[in-house]
Amino acid sequence: MDQDFLIQDHKKAETNRRVDQLRRTGPIKPLWREYLETALIALVAAILLRIFVVSAYRVSSTSMENSLFEGDYIFVNQMAYDYGGDPQVGDVVVFGYPNNPDRDFIKRIVAGPGSIVEIADKVVYIDDMPTAIYPTTKSTDNRILSADLSLRDNFGPYEVPADQYFVLGDNRDNSKDSRFFGGVSRDLIKGKALFVYFSWAPTEDTPGWEFPWIHNAVQWGFHYVWNFPSQVRWNRIGHPIS
Repeated sequence: MDQDFLIQDHKKAETNRRVDQLRRTGPIKPLWREYLETALIALVAAILLRIFVVSAYRVSSTSMENSLFEGDYIFVNQMAYDYGGDPQVGDVVVFGYPNNPDRDFIKRIVAGPGSIVEIADKVVYIDDMPTAIYPTTKSTDNRILSADLSLRDNFGPYEVPADQYFVLGDNRDNSKDSRFFGGVSRDLIKGKALFVYFSWAPTEDTPGWEFPWIHNAVQWGFHYVWNFPSQVRWNRIGHPIS
């Protein structure tokens, strides 16, 4: 009999413990609510990251080949230069085009404020010294154009103004850069390119955008579904930009 009372007391104590635990933790959330809350937290974190830290851009020209190719989608660190750090020679940066800041350009910094830039027969000199030749830099035109015809191959000497940077495309013969629009102000630089997160090789039959938009949307959807995965540059995904 005593054992029965002991068992009953034990069960009562266990029941009371579970009731107290439920009171402290509240009702058990359904599984769908757990997933929803997790998704919302991830979404808010992604939005904050997108607004304040990282921006995504699509490369729409060939001016940075062979560092970046048309159709590369890249992440850019918006905070790279926000806390006392200055852009460095060699950095690949996104900036507002000086003649129209609403347009974004991406180039490589080759000289900083106060440097003297001169280009002679395609060779770039900084303060009378030849610059480092990056492995991705290329020249596709064997012709040498005189300064009377173009600033492409012969330029300067030019002193980079204070708080500005001289930028060039790695595809030197096919780039609109500081040879043509001058230095880029520090406040126009939006961030440092980090890596390629996706890459799609454009084709001549890629649909354009014109009215009516719905027709184009259908064409684009069919085009990408049909050409996936043959047009994805799989080896570019995750490629660091340096």
